[in-house]
Amino acid sequence: MAPLCKLRLEIQRICSAVKCYRLCCSQAAQLPTQTSETQAAAVYIHWPYCEKRCSYCNFNKYIPRNLDEPRMRSCLIQEAQTLIQLSQVKRITSVFFGGGTPSLASPLTIAAVLDTISHCAHVAEGVEITLEANPTSADALCLARFQKVGVNRLSIGIQSLDDTELKLLGRNHTACDAARTLEEAKKLFPGRTSIDLIFGLPGQTVASWIQGLEQLLTMCDDHISLYQLTLEMGTSLFKQVHQGFLPMPDPDVVSEMYDSARQLLQHAGFHQYEVSNFARNGALSTHNMSYWQGSQYIGLGPGAHGRFVPWGDGKIHREARIQTLEPDIWMKEVLAFGHGTRKRTPLSKLDVLEEVLMLGLRMDVGIVHQNWLQFVPNLSLWDVFGESKEVKELEEQGLLLLDNRGLRCSWKGLAVLDSLLLILLDQLQQAWAESEKTSSRP
Repeated sequence: MAPLCKLRLEIQRICSAVKCYRLCCSQAAQLPTQTSETQAAAVYIHWPYCEKRCSYCNFNKYIPRNLDEPRMRSCLIQEAQTLIQLSQVKRITSVFFGGGTPSLASPLTIAAVLDTISHCAHVAEGVEITLEANPTSADALCLARFQKVGVNRLSIGIQSLDDTELKLLGRNHTACDAARTLEEAKKLFPGRTSIDLIFGLPGQTVASWIQGLEQLLTMCDDHISLYQLTLEMGTSLFKQVHQGFLPMPDPDVVSEMYDSARQLLQHAGFHQYEVSNFARNGALSTHNMSYWQGSQYIGLGPGAHGRFVPWGDGKIHREARIQTLEPDIWMKEVLAFGHGTRKRTPLSKLDVLEEVLMLGLRMDVGIVHQNWLQFVPNLSLWDVFGESKEVKELEEQGLLLLDNRGLRCSWKGLAVLDSLLLILLDQLQQAWAESEKTSSRP
């Protein structure tokens, strides 16, 4: 999202970065009292480097020519110190190393970042610390070293057990590589090894998808994430499909793949606790749960996103923050200003509520009343949705439930969440406008 006036934004960004850093360091005693919402946060660290670019991926990733890892490590440490101090959080609830391919980073870098985080805020023993890994960059010795420095959960990008599909996706591992890495990971992280799979590939059938999933169920651990392929502009796969070299995935077939997978996983003892995530034996992702529950999180590294309340300007409001995308430019900014935040967007109360609604309804438990009231004490879920005819119709169709627990989708509703959100967001905006109008009356 490029700004309309890059020069003006750059001046504002630099000025605000310097101002925030100075205030953070010198005016901590003048900060307003923290609320329970602002005392804890998750931390996400983005490692932007990969061995190659997959055909479907448009994430912020780079193929390094001459990677200066000590410099990158130093900048991650410095940004962690600055942003955790700026947020004034006291407790870290989880840490997630994503990318890119963070398993390409050295254990020394992972250890240094974790050590910095634990010196800046309290990290309780056993807090979930996740590392994303690709099969070709995560042999047994490498994984053991990551475990030794504090990683206790692994997320492996397997994507498929079909070599033809892996080649189509541009992956640099084979099905054998994936199976071997998975076995090694389960020995080191039993009950804490998650796998990612992609469905809805060009030419993929329901039968081939289910066959691959059944094969994975014979060897997987207790957490599986299923992601529908999104054809992103600028990717090789998008170009091949739109030029007619590959067939466009049929929406009805993709829908059947998803429904069939949900039923298969349910029969295998997995509980769908979120639209794309399934767990058994209580192996839910603590870090991802913090996103879906609307909790604060601090994003570190090139292109990382964050949501937290910055302290230092006398105001208490949450900001959406995006770090500079390009690693070299990001490092220069971190060395100059303490962090490489490229964009800061103050979030209104309505902005926050919309995010809480959209993310919270991704979970099977939905949004409980107590959590909603943390964000808006004077506008309950009953106030917003209780008298809505549209919501009542969704309840009658068996898609939505609003009761004493809160607001949530049914099993059937989770599969069509996007269409439900159009209705629910509109209802929230109407209710918010009415409450603002009422509160402004003399």
